[in-house]
Amino acid sequence: MPVSDLLPEEAITLNQPTDASQQQMSESQIVDRYVRGEVRIVTDQARTQLAELPLVLASGRYKLQPEYQRRHRWNVAKKSRLIESFIMNVPVPPIFVYEYEYSKYEVMDGLQRLTALWDFYQDKFDLVELEFWPELNGRRYSTLPLQLRQAIDRRHISSIVLLYETANDSAVAQHLKELVFERINSGGVSLSAQESRNALSSGPLNAGLPRLARTPEFCRAWGIPEPIEGVDDLDRDEVLSDPRVQSMDDVEMVLRFFAHRQRGLEGAPRRLKAFLDQYWSAANEQLSAGTIEAIGRVFTATIRLVFAVLDERAFYIRRERGGSRGWVPRPTLLAYDSVMSAFSQRLDGAATLIDRKQMVLDRLEHLYDEHAADFDGRKTDPKDFLRRDELILSLLDDVIATSAK
Repeated sequence: MPVSDLLPEEAITLNQPTDASQQQMSESQIVDRYVRGEVRIVTDQARTQLAELPLVLASGRYKLQPEYQRRHRWNVAKKSRLIESFIMNVPVPPIFVYEYEYSKYEVMDGLQRLTALWDFYQDKFDLVELEFWPELNGRRYSTLPLQLRQAIDRRHISSIVLLYETANDSAVAQHLKELVFERINSGGVSLSAQESRNALSSGPLNAGLPRLARTPEFCRAWGIPEPIEGVDDLDRDEVLSDPRVQSMDDVEMVLRFFAHRQRGLEGAPRRLKAFLDQYWSAANEQLSAGTIEAIGRVFTATIRLVFAVLDERAFYIRRERGGSRGWVPRPTLLAYDSVMSAFSQRLDGAATLIDRKQMVLDRLEHLYDEHAADFDGRKTDPKDFLRRDELILSLLDDVIATSAK
């Protein structure tokens, strides 16, 4: 059954963004707008002694994972170096928090620092790879000499607070805190395209797509550490250190599946990044959590079917190499988009496709060789994506039709 039949309400409207800079204002109007305090952020500053931090974080007043935050990036070595900085009294940058209710805060920037300190005080890791205090490697907070513990306890961490009075309605507040998050991160590690989307538009996609990216078959296809039942991924360094997870490229790949069916929509940008940007924003505004869950079920069923039929070659492609054509031994987005799109439209033929998996593999190999020009990575026009979809969908239909004879 085609996905369009399963989810007829999924269609969204993609609108071209307006350019606010084109609005003309006189100098007096500009000054008047500034005097009225429009788009002006109200801030305060605070200092918290580290010994008090565990109680503060456990109080329920701090929301440590707002939707626009990046994923956790720090491994034990980086956490250890932060503790070493406090031991040496090296200045540590302030954290930024947003007061979303009076005396209740979202951590906008500094989540890794707070998480590292929380874990340190909870004895969750041994200090490692210390540069100036290597004799402390292997120790935890509770096993440090008393005087060192007291020295750390009396250090402070500073915070800059965007006060509740910054905005008078929730829409403006959401926009401003997302803006601040983007600006304070622009001078550090560059945000990936998906990290920027996650920061600048919040909604059901922010919560739903990262969960789908942890689907075991999806992880296996892309060489991402798979989830372990009963184990929190956020405690696994091998997951957090994976480049695709760190940059949220895995989430972007799930987004590509969601958006791919509407790539030919009238008015959609021709460039892929602009298209995904607009889809993310529009879907967050227009799709309900229930609809996104339904599309997620299609995604999960599709990746499981793809892996059951194509195994480790799920998203491999064939290329000319050394005078002969052969499989490129790594997954490619070029194959991923069209394979996932085609298989998602033939979920009702899953049993037949699994039963005839060798036929699918043989014909796919022939298809990649015969239509090499269509699977050229430089062809990124929407019509090129649709052409590749049609080729693989036709292959699946031929296999299903053959079994019916």
